Amino acid sequence: MNRRIEQGCTKTTVRKSADQREEENVGNSSSARDGLVSIPALLQRNATVFADRPAYREKEFGIWQSWTWAETAKEVDALALGFLNLGVNEGDFIAIAGRNRPYFYWSMVAAQSVGAIPVPVYQDAASDEMAYVLEHCGARFAIVEDQEQVDKIIDIQDKLDQFEHMIYVDPRGLRKYDHHKLHQFSHVQEQGVAARDEFMGDLEARRGKLDYATTCVMLYTSGTTGKPKGVVLSNRNILEASRSSSEFDKLTLDDEVLAYLPMAWVGDFIFSIGQAYWCGFCVNCPESAETMHTDLREIGPTYYFAPPRVFEMQLTNVMIRMEDAGRFKQWLFHHFMDHARKVGSKILDGGSVSAWEKMKYSIGNLCVYGPLKDTMGFGRVRVGYTAGEAIGPEIFEFYRSLGINLKQLYGQTEASVFITLQPDGEVRNDTVGVAAPGVEIKIADSGEVFYRSEGVFEEYYKNPDSTASTKDAEGWVATGDAGFFDEANGHLRIIDRAKDVGKMSDGQMFAPKYVENKLKFYPNILEAVVFGNQREKCTAFINIDLTAVGNWAERNNIGYASYQELAGNPQVLEAIKGHVEEVNRSLAEDPMLAHCQVHRFLVLHKELDADDGEMTRTRKVRRGVIGEKFEDLLGALYDGSSEIATKTEVTYEDGRKGYISATLKIVEAQIVQAEPQKVAAE
Repeated sequence: MNRRIEQGCTKTTVRKSADQREEENVGNSSSARDGLVSIPALLQRNATVFADRPAYREKEFGIWQSWTWAETAKEVDALALGFLNLGVNEGDFIAIAGRNRPYFYWSMVAAQSVGAIPVPVYQDAASDEMAYVLEHCGARFAIVEDQEQVDKIIDIQDKLDQFEHMIYVDPRGLRKYDHHKLHQFSHVQEQGVAARDEFMGDLEARRGKLDYATTCVMLYTSGTTGKPKGVVLSNRNILEASRSSSEFDKLTLDDEVLAYLPMAWVGDFIFSIGQAYWCGFCVNCPESAETMHTDLREIGPTYYFAPPRVFEMQLTNVMIRMEDAGRFKQWLFHHFMDHARKVGSKILDGGSVSAWEKMKYSIGNLCVYGPLKDTMGFGRVRVGYTAGEAIGPEIFEFYRSLGINLKQLYGQTEASVFITLQPDGEVRNDTVGVAAPGVEIKIADSGEVFYRSEGVFEEYYKNPDSTASTKDAEGWVATGDAGFFDEANGHLRIIDRAKDVGKMSDGQMFAPKYVENKLKFYPNILEAVVFGNQREKCTAFINIDLTAVGNWAERNNIGYASYQELAGNPQVLEAIKGHVEEVNRSLAEDPMLAHCQVHRFLVLHKELDADDGEMTRTRKVRRGVIGEKFEDLLGALYDGSSEIATKTEVTYEDGRKGYISATLKIVEAQIVQAEPQKVAAE
């Protein structure tokens, strides 16, 4: 790695934030000087300074209930004492699996308070995925939500020699289970409180040992290219990233967030633990995934994060509703949205627009934009972010045109999220912003992006080789992404995953993610996987969005019995063809990517699914897996076939395996001839 960086990086491309240059002169951070060196330390401060302020809300059985910071501290202390009563040692790993609930956030802080290390696990992980994580980290304890999670761990317990105790939150269905090493969450707390005199001194002693170097959490990567890796993050990593990002976006005690993203994802940990504890704002937990959008409207968060897929789904729902609206409402919507696309972003950024344009936008805000934002739950959003993968520029501009301060960030688990951020007034759809506070970035001659910061992870657990190949002795981390700095404004542009960026057979650049994001702008398209590396032309697999296309089918009296039947409908294929050809026309205007137009495509007979290994739990496409699994389909796209019969293994919700068969039609898309242009670099 050292040699690669020294030889491959251009020193002139190093970018530092202004805050970092200042920090270098200051020395230790203010948080360290104030003794705020851990999440439990922040909790103690919040319980004193913000005692009566709401820390958590949860909706259960349709009713919101709330806990103040003082009440939260009592809940965490009770659980921490319960851990000591169960025999939790310093350095133990405690797995946590469940949906976003205060109990699990308390569990993570309680684990930290006794010197243990919380390891959040995706609640929808299959048994073998969960077994891998628990075995890899050597978890002695697990805290889970309900019977489903209990059963998963019981099924894999034979593989876990070190595993001892399991704690569950929801007791339904568990009355007749063997409870010798199976404990109810509330009972553990009660036993901890009963043993307070016995263990309080131990708890305070362990909490007092925590410092910046202490491990705060271990989070597993999504495993896009292989087995997930355990990313060890220290208190320094989490607190410095939380502090600097909170100051960057001026987050305060009065902000509100909705915690709905997987707890095993680093973003949720930073937003719902790191920044929440640093600023003291309230974390709101929805009742369920099904009620999330209703709960979002009720809370009206001021600070909101969502991956591109969530914004895509919300836009799809908006367009579906408009299709069902009357003619006047449709006209009103399209009329003012056309205006918003012209001036909305300029007004949001404080740009120059005429008085008439401002007045028309104000009328549009009264009639369309304001009600639409309230319907989506974005009426109070002051700062919104999207990350995880690139968002389609059209989708991004749609939200900003409504007056929503949506920005992009670029980050990784290994960076404690933040590598770049977009300052207010400098938001662009084709860049991911400037170096986040405290972050340095440089670009290798190969185009790969490197960074270093206080947020850089300590190591991959039990994987020194991967650690050494990712992070060098000077702290520079290889992102695996290809990008460059826009010399006009210093913003970073990410092209694609370095491993995904390739070349066509004629030597021109192949950037599949860019094309896929353009395709996914259309509500009818849920996922797209574009192929073309080392080939003469580009082709694509497409998943339709069952909600959007199903709504269209209902309005047109088209019956269907399954996703497969709807996906093969000739009218659906024709509609998708229209979208592909529109994307081709757009690509034809880009001299760098005009050759990435999609020549042929097919609509898959099944949705890409994490349970089938085709996507990660964070819904990132595993391109290599898909290419191998559907090798016959890929071959048919390039051999001139008009259709192909296939048989595919699928995983059902209960874990059983089965097969589905289908004959897929391959569709030819029209290619737009672009004027040959020389690229500046040539």
